Amino acid sequence: MCNNIFTYIQRIADVVGKHRWITLFLLLSSASSFSYGDTLYLTSLHWPPYAGSQLKNEGASIAITRAALEAVGHKVQVDFYPWSRAVRMASRADSKYSGYLPEYAYPTEKFVFSNSMGSSPLGLVEQKRHPISWSNQSDLNQYTIGVVQGYVNTEQLDKMIAQGVQPAETVASDIHNIKKVVSGRIDAAVIDTYVLGYLLAQPDMKPVASRVQLNKHILTHKELYIAFKNNEEGKKWRDLFNQGLAKIDVDKILKQNMPQ
Repeated sequence: MCNNIFTYIQRIADVVGKHRWITLFLLLSSASSFSYGDTLYLTSLHWPPYAGSQLKNEGASIAITRAALEAVGHKVQVDFYPWSRAVRMASRADSKYSGYLPEYAYPTEKFVFSNSMGSSPLGLVEQKRHPISWSNQSDLNQYTIGVVQGYVNTEQLDKMIAQGVQPAETVASDIHNIKKVVSGRIDAAVIDTYVLGYLLAQPDMKPVASRVQLNKHILTHKELYIAFKNNEEGKKWRDLFNQGLAKIDVDKILKQNMPQ
């Protein structure tokens, strides 16, 4: 096929005469830009139902990313790591990765964020027998709250933790936090409501599921994004992704890839 393309280009160039090299360059550029789709390389974590190598379509966020890029003629490959490593790998200048997902927006000079690819309702998992009571986030200062290392929570909660006014314990995963709530080592833990539902539905969590619940107040609804490297390549992919995102039904894809 390639030989036929170049033969055709050469014939056109011969006809054009003195402008043949300009014509050849333009035609080659057109062929290389549109004949084959590029591949975007991203990192992610095991965060079901949003992302995970063993999930249907690798999770809801990956399914949205893939559909958006396919809508503009490109592909995506996602490699999964523990969260801190996923962010670190995506930030390295010498890595093949142009970003990571899913992420909440936060102040940074290392990354630029895509348009929103869905919303994450953030709440608190608590013991059914000992629910916590609060109206304002400052009311949580009377409790010890579990958070996951590297995760962004709410701006106010993270600020209170940093200032030392909010008692908090950091763990490596949401499952660890749920188990600490069950054992009474912490009063509650920050968790996405869909993540909690997914985890409690797993067979090995059956003994735990009946002992915890989601607190009646939601902390916040946080938009989910892809964090792209803050360089020319990252911005190119961000713009392409945003173009594709506008062409697809995000809510429909989310529903199709969330547990029923």
